[in-house]
Amino acid sequence: MQHVKLYTLSTCGHCKAAKKFLDSCMVAYEFTDVDLLSNEEKNAAVEEIKKLTSQCAFPTIIIGDKVIVGNNEQKIKEALGI
Repeated sequence: MQHVKLYTLSTCGHCKAAKKFLDSCMVAYEFTDVDLLSNEEKNAAVEEIKKLTSQCAFPTIIIGDKVIVGNNEQKIKEALGI
């Protein structure tokens, strides 16, 4: 299975829905709630997101070498091969 990482916000409905969708697909993932990080860590996470997407939007989902911005279930399925 491919490595799955999410950059999320703890209060974001789309982020929660993405996690719930991955859970329903029984996909293991790691996530970072960017808004709960210290300022230094938050700045580093935002810079990483901008490198990946040229913007700062949540959720940002990395599946293998694919980057998906937003909770797009179809794109997530395609990236996971399901």
